[in-house]
Amino acid sequence: MSDDSYTNALAALTAFQVTETTVGDTLHRIAEVTLEAVPAASVAGMSMLGEDEQPTTAIYTDEDSPEIDAAQYREGKGPCLDAWRTQEPVLLAEFDDEATAAYPGFVAACLEHGIASTLSLPMVSGDTGIGALNLYSPKPDAFSDADQLLGRNLAAATSVVLANVSAYWTAFDLSENLNQALQSRAVIEQAKGILMAGSRNMTADEAFDLLRKASQRENVKLNEIARRIVERRPPPNRP
Repeated sequence: MSDDSYTNALAALTAFQVTETTVGDTLHRIAEVTLEAVPAASVAGMSMLGEDEQPTTAIYTDEDSPEIDAAQYREGKGPCLDAWRTQEPVLLAEFDDEATAAYPGFVAACLEHGIASTLSLPMVSGDTGIGALNLYSPKPDAFSDADQLLGRNLAAATSVVLANVSAYWTAFDLSENLNQALQSRAVIEQAKGILMAGSRNMTADEAFDLLRKASQRENVKLNEIARRIVERRPPPNRP
């Protein structure tokens, strides 16, 4: 982690225009900013309560994240859930016997998806833990002390952002905004299916990567790219 990445990450979080963003949009950007600031991580996801009041991964930068997290939700134990509950970061530098004994389902899911170490950071609004931001790396012992310090600072800045956004959106509770994020995920899954149907050899990961690259290239939210595909609408400025 460089000083520039630290400065840029905090600046991006504090630059949010509250009147122009929803809680769901804010959380997506937090995940992206954290991934940019911590290059050791290859995947970021966010564990929070879904519409059914059960933990879910509504926010993620790669579809591996919800698949990995599903194991800990089924068992009711995992580093993400512990970070959420204790409001303290949880680092799994490697999946040794102790980590495997504590989180057997989660460790097995990580190994299945090529993940070798994880860092879970608590998301806090006021004095209440509302979830965890989870970073995954294919390398063991990937997260340095500097990465962990940055994570703590980003979590503190995130608390302020969430408080400001939630205060503005007084007409909407947090679960409703998160439900919008879940709906966006459903559209993304539909778009992936359409792309895969149009190319016989395309995998789900490759379809998601195409959507992500189009989002970055056009500077348009990923769920809008997906919705355009589902609705069969051409890109702007094209017939």
